[in-house]
Amino acid sequence: MVVPRLIERKRDGGVLTGDEWRELIAHYATDDVPDYQMAALAMAVFFRGLSPEELGALTGAMLDSGSRLPRTPGGAMRVDKHSTGGVGDKTSLILAPLLAACGVAVPMMSGRGLGHTGGTLDKLEAIPGFTTRMPLDRAAHQLDTLGVVMFGQTEEIVPADRRLYALRDVTGTVESIPLITASIMSKKLAEQLDALVLDVKVGSGAFMPALEDARTLARTMIGVGEQAGCRTVALLTAMDRPLGRAAGNALEVAESIQALRGEGTGDLLEVTLELGAEMLLLANETMTRPQAITTLKQAIRSGAALEKFREVIRWQGGDPAVVDDLAVLPTAPVIRDVLAGHSGRMPPLPPRALGELIIALGGGRRVAADNVDPAVGLELIPRAGQRVEGGEVIAIVHARTDADADAAESSLRRAIDTAWQDRAEPLPLIVERITASETTPWNEVR
Repeated sequence: MVVPRLIERKRDGGVLTGDEWRELIAHYATDDVPDYQMAALAMAVFFRGLSPEELGALTGAMLDSGSRLPRTPGGAMRVDKHSTGGVGDKTSLILAPLLAACGVAVPMMSGRGLGHTGGTLDKLEAIPGFTTRMPLDRAAHQLDTLGVVMFGQTEEIVPADRRLYALRDVTGTVESIPLITASIMSKKLAEQLDALVLDVKVGSGAFMPALEDARTLARTMIGVGEQAGCRTVALLTAMDRPLGRAAGNALEVAESIQALRGEGTGDLLEVTLELGAEMLLLANETMTRPQAITTLKQAIRSGAALEKFREVIRWQGGDPAVVDDLAVLPTAPVIRDVLAGHSGRMPPLPPRALGELIIALGGGRRVAADNVDPAVGLELIPRAGQRVEGGEVIAIVHARTDADADAAESSLRRAIDTAWQDRAEPLPLIVERITASETTPWNEVR
């Protein structure tokens, strides 16, 4: 294998064979192909794309670079959910125990926040003592016993992806649909899933803001999943404003627990239930959508979903008292109300600006090595489109110091003023449902 010739062929719009991709990734995973050559190839892919056959071969090669989550024959259906990320997106924390309470095995392997988006692992680790690091055999044992495990990518899982993603992050090749797809799907297929639901965000705070780009990403990931024998469905959901009320790790855990207690309302509950319904429908083909929604609501009403989350926390070393007493979570020393400057309908607040605000408070990372303060963040009181009056509390800042709170309040007011001037109409909360065979506007699904 002469790597420069492969780079040249892809640069000129040619196609690499499956064997070439497999050999290339195998050598890259063992350091026999240097980063500078892989960076050049990634840039060629960024501009030239990959054929479906190439994408399947690349994803398979990355999957084969590591181990898979062990699976016991005859076990429950394995179904997972993956979100492309956003501010306030905490549905994974609710869905994993909720679906497990409904009899679906959920191997929820998640990531950390980087850039303006939050990460599920950081949120879980806001629970005192909770660990997301575990070897695959332990994760498989918990999944078989409890029906759910919530953990991070280990060194055993798709090691080629860890190297390639780090390289893409510093070479301007992150926003490549084929490379995003291979990265996400290789990790999800390593869970040995029966089915996967994709929550593909669209709007100003999404990695794919444009609707057509989000559709393309969804269809591409669906194609790879179906080709690998994993039934895959996507919902396109709005990220032109934060999801739910809370943004910040401990605050989002608290909101998730409240939802599992049966206290959830609004956009967070709606998106969670619809994603959960898709997971149930993939696990049980005889179930209807209304039946799936009813099953999920009953698991919440009965307390089964909350109890399942309590068990997850206990199994993974956390303090299970948090499900009964949210004061167990870290709290910020400075909590400040932000008041509306005038009356009107609340506009959609820009997620990227709010995500950057949370990073400035210490609640996110600019680089992977940054420490995260789990206690800081924002609570957003009115929803987009809701009427507010001047002097009404519209947000609550949770900060480490008064100076941090001052800066956050100023940034938040600028974001609100800009949004009020723009007067943008919010996107539908759920835009479309996409399968291997069709794309359906959400208002025709329901």
